[in-house]
Amino acid sequence: MKLPVIYLASASPRRHEILLQMGIEHEILHVPAPEGEDEPQLPNEPPETYVLRTAREKAIRARQWLANSPLSATGKPLDASRPVLSADTTVILDNDILGKPTSTDDASKLLARLSGNTHSVHTAIVLACGNRTLEDVSITQVRFKPLSKTEIANYCATGEPMGKAGAYGIQGKAAIFIEHIAGSYTGVMGLPVFETWRLLQAFLEHEAP
Repeated sequence: MKLPVIYLASASPRRHEILLQMGIEHEILHVPAPEGEDEPQLPNEPPETYVLRTAREKAIRARQWLANSPLSATGKPLDASRPVLSADTTVILDNDILGKPTSTDDASKLLARLSGNTHSVHTAIVLACGNRTLEDVSITQVRFKPLSKTEIANYCATGEPMGKAGAYGIQGKAAIFIEHIAGSYTGVMGLPVFETWRLLQAFLEHEAP
């Protein structure tokens, strides 16, 4: 049974590229961001719970928006029967979530915390279709070499840390900082290939007659 075209509920170009690499037919679903703080962490919520809840809420919002929006931003008809794939990537150090930097100074502070330490990157993925929801989480350990103030400043000057969880992109210039990873490289990028494929196969197995 062939996998139907799916909607990717993410504007991340990296997730789009990974699905293309996997040969997964998909369209990007541009769901309006909710009002208020971007993906807030609930009081006393563990980071591991946060990342899965956030991915799940993205899928729910996408499904709701899809059901109430017959046309895409380009005027193309939308198909509410298609599966929706959402994801959230969270960088965790000492049980703290290191989010997207709000300024160059903030990015410098985040990178200083990562310097010489091992952190974990959790990427949760959710596939939602009808009343079915499939979920999985990729966990990867990443170790940074000790960074000098000059290295941090030069990296921040590239602008690459902005918009990225933990203030770095493993597929970009920050690759020279990484001594070791244990887990999924694509998971750190934002969409773990193995877990995503496993989720899609589980969907197909359930749909097979």
